[in-house]
Amino acid sequence: MTELAQPPGRFREVAREKLADAHVQGALDAATNRLYGLREAGWAGLDDVEELRERARAIRSATIADLDRHLADFTRAVEARGGHVRFCRTAAEATEYVVEVCRRTGANVAAKGKSMASEEIALNEALEAAGVRPVETDLGEYILQLAGEHPVHIIAPAIEKTAEDVAALLSAVEGEPVSAELEELTQTARRQLREVFLTADVGITGANFGVAETGSICLVTNEGNGRMTASLPRVHIALMGMERVVPTLADLTVLLRLLARSGTGQKLSTYTTLFTGPRRGDEPDGPEELHVVILDNGRSNLLGSRYEEMLNCIRCGACLNVCPVYRKTGGAAYGPVYSGPMGAVLTPLLVGLERAPSLPHASSLCGACTAACPVKIPLHELLLDLRQDLAERGLASRVERLGFALWSLAWSTPLGYRLSTTLARLGQPLALRAGLAPRAWTAGRALPRLARRRFRDRR
Repeated sequence: MTELAQPPGRFREVAREKLADAHVQGALDAATNRLYGLREAGWAGLDDVEELRERARAIRSATIADLDRHLADFTRAVEARGGHVRFCRTAAEATEYVVEVCRRTGANVAAKGKSMASEEIALNEALEAAGVRPVETDLGEYILQLAGEHPVHIIAPAIEKTAEDVAALLSAVEGEPVSAELEELTQTARRQLREVFLTADVGITGANFGVAETGSICLVTNEGNGRMTASLPRVHIALMGMERVVPTLADLTVLLRLLARSGTGQKLSTYTTLFTGPRRGDEPDGPEELHVVILDNGRSNLLGSRYEEMLNCIRCGACLNVCPVYRKTGGAAYGPVYSGPMGAVLTPLLVGLERAPSLPHASSLCGACTAACPVKIPLHELLLDLRQDLAERGLASRVERLGFALWSLAWSTPLGYRLSTTLARLGQPLALRAGLAPRAWTAGRALPRLARRRFRDRR
């Protein structure tokens, strides 16, 4: 849980650094523009995109409304096929269980597929402390592991890195220069990771979905590392947020039609794989053990609340690519795990609003995130609700609370409105000359001059 916390002021501090970094700005613009365009084209290829979005929203909402039953069905199905399921209330419980499995099986190396849940619970740190070497095998995650950094995008974790950045990181491992040509970068990364796949004792993946009907784990990737991580080591551990369950394979097909299109514009990701139980006696490959770790870590607090719909999120990243704030500040400003509009909503809900008070304000409230969400989560409305919670719980700064209280008082009567707007119109030039304008606003934009005539006077 501590991994998700966002100290007050951190967002603005990191955002200022990123805004001043032309290298990062160029990488962000190129990547988010490309992903935005791919999603638009992907949705345009669907005749029934709005109907499909409504179906997906209905499936997710109905599942979350009866989550206990679907999780129980999923657990029975996994265990009936020889797998093990552990429900973990906290991040500490989850990491303890994974470490215990690694110790029991004598694991020295753990190959890891892409998993935001593992980032959420700081699993790599727990494994290293237990003497197990975790190696990220998703190319973006591997690059960031070499750089000692956290993901900054849900589906494109190294979105701020250029080919030259990657070449420098891979060269350090090779001990000799690697060119920034994409083909050579790919071949070098494959060579460095191949030995990990062949020697890892444990494979750890996330889970895009868990199918209650069959007990299957669904992985959606564009690299073959997910399949190898789940099938080559003797033990496969899958980390799954409790909300990622879907009732049936038919429900899964609806969500898959939207997931890849929303994330990368593809009809289906390059590798969309279902894993159902460990290896059977007559099967030539696959893990000997399958462990599914179902993670709560604050999610159950959302059930029955006005924020319950946030559990519908399918982690496609579409909201990040359209958000004007994310596209300039990048993911690091939001913290080490979830970023963009979905992160600005989800992180305060998981860790407590008092531990991430700046994130609800990391939005222009333009509504682009809601329009882009494939399951129609009203993200900008949830951000407004969180801002209301900040005010009601007294978590906003005293200056902010005082300012809005005086504003509310002044505008609660026609006389107060006329008097305050008249004074503001007369006093604004003096305030600007004296440097008394709100610095948080004017540091990045020009403060417009108030009109000489109010709208109410135009009659």
